[in-house]
Amino acid sequence: MQMKENVQQNLNEDHYKLLLSKLGKTVAKIEEGGGLKKLEAQRADGKLTARERLEHLFDHGSPRFEIGALAGFEMYEEHGGCPAGGVIVMLGFIRSKLCIAVANDASVKAGAWFPITGKKNLRAQEIALENRIPIVYLVDSAGVYLPLQDEIFPDKENFGRIFRNNAILSSRGIPQIAAIMGSCVAGGAYLPIMSDEALIVEKTGSIFLAGPYLVRAAIGEQVDAETLGGASTHCEISGVTDYKMKSDVACIETIRDLIDKVNVEPVVRFDWRESLPPKREAASMLKLFPVDGQKPYSMSEILECIVDGSELLWYKEHYGKTLLCAYARIGGYAVGIVANDRRIVKSGKGEMQMGGVIYSDSADKAARFVMNCNQKRIPLIFFHDVTGFMVGTRSEHGGIIKDGAKMVNAVANSTVPKFTVIVGNSYGAGNYAMCGKAYDPRLILAWPSAKIAVMGGSQAANVLLQIQLSSMKSKGKSLTPEEEKTLFDQINDKYNHQTSPYYAAARLWVDAIIDPRQTRDWLIMGIQASSFADISKFNPGVIQT
Repeated sequence: MQMKENVQQNLNEDHYKLLLSKLGKTVAKIEEGGGLKKLEAQRADGKLTARERLEHLFDHGSPRFEIGALAGFEMYEEHGGCPAGGVIVMLGFIRSKLCIAVANDASVKAGAWFPITGKKNLRAQEIALENRIPIVYLVDSAGVYLPLQDEIFPDKENFGRIFRNNAILSSRGIPQIAAIMGSCVAGGAYLPIMSDEALIVEKTGSIFLAGPYLVRAAIGEQVDAETLGGASTHCEISGVTDYKMKSDVACIETIRDLIDKVNVEPVVRFDWRESLPPKREAASMLKLFPVDGQKPYSMSEILECIVDGSELLWYKEHYGKTLLCAYARIGGYAVGIVANDRRIVKSGKGEMQMGGVIYSDSADKAARFVMNCNQKRIPLIFFHDVTGFMVGTRSEHGGIIKDGAKMVNAVANSTVPKFTVIVGNSYGAGNYAMCGKAYDPRLILAWPSAKIAVMGGSQAANVLLQIQLSSMKSKGKSLTPEEEKTLFDQINDKYNHQTSPYYAAARLWVDAIIDPRQTRDWLIMGIQASSFADISKFNPGVIQT
């Protein structure tokens, strides 16, 4: 029996390493931005690339994490693509102070703003707003990508919302520092100037509402970019910018000096004690998660690879068993954990319950636990592998909708910091109840094995197939069994593509696809960031970007 288990764990590990290999290759390609030639051209102009700028900005050797690395993945292909959404967002330490930084990648369409670029910038500002941490903008952009202007310019969650957030950030005393390190034109010019302090790099940086070509077309004036809006113009004549820098490196060092003088201190004293490493190795997670994500496994064993000392204090351990609720510590911080268990268990009534499904007793248990964590003012962490709420006559008569609504209500009104990790499935209302994207998690992360959708691929394909067959039947048409199978496979393939974590990450439904072994580190940084915001004043319905 033990040998059979070891063989299965080795298969699981090999499979997961293939998933991680694919992720690594995909991210490596994305990090090339608009291509190696364009990156070299940028260096030839005396500029650092966006990633090089961030490398200089953050403390060497300190932990840092990229938000939205897969934004825009396989999107806008008819426009040549938009790797990383044309902008890089990083969370990390600058002069030992936790900050978030946004750097336009000028190698991607000259740093032009695609719709996903705007969405990613808004997400960075949302993180700064929620956590009250400084935000740095490294600006190098040609402005709105005109072929898609109708999708980036006019709506509430579009380009203009960024400047609104600039104003909100300032009003709440959250430091904003911007550096003009390349082009900065039209409406985009407001972003750095609505920040608290603005730097500009000589010869390469320029900022104006209308560039030389538009000025000539509009009023007939002929002027070069440097005279119109270069460093000397704005530091010596207009007074628009505050610091004139000789180079990218000098500019970044000045930003680091400015951050060094910022007074940013934690305001929430989360319960903390000296951190202990898990007794169970993080690498074990790759062995524990099954090749077939539908097979039962123990979520509690995965949690033991993440929490301090592998110690969990179970809440209502023998009730509502398909949801695990436990107190633990991560990085020394006390946390509450809500996780779907994928084992098939026996309920208190003697019934067998399917793993990954939320039953009435599980929902009631989780709702009470979430309220307890709010009472104790400790962060909440949700681990998803949920196929949804239980359906059928027995569940409906038992009030599953009522109990599910109770859980959703508790999660929606929770004011303590929430973090979400999607390990496997995240389907239907289960996604909502487990603090999906719509419920304001401070960070939402996905493992390469994650799937996000209304329901599973085969179920959805069967439903959609029956709808199409019914429609054809009403028109007097029919399909052979072979044609039905072909149609089913087409629908299933399309649906499975849309449930993949890459599809979700491309659209920023999740902040990152991560190596499971880094889950603990991501969560520790997230909790550290959340300690700068007073949770007694935090209303998740107010801070929207």
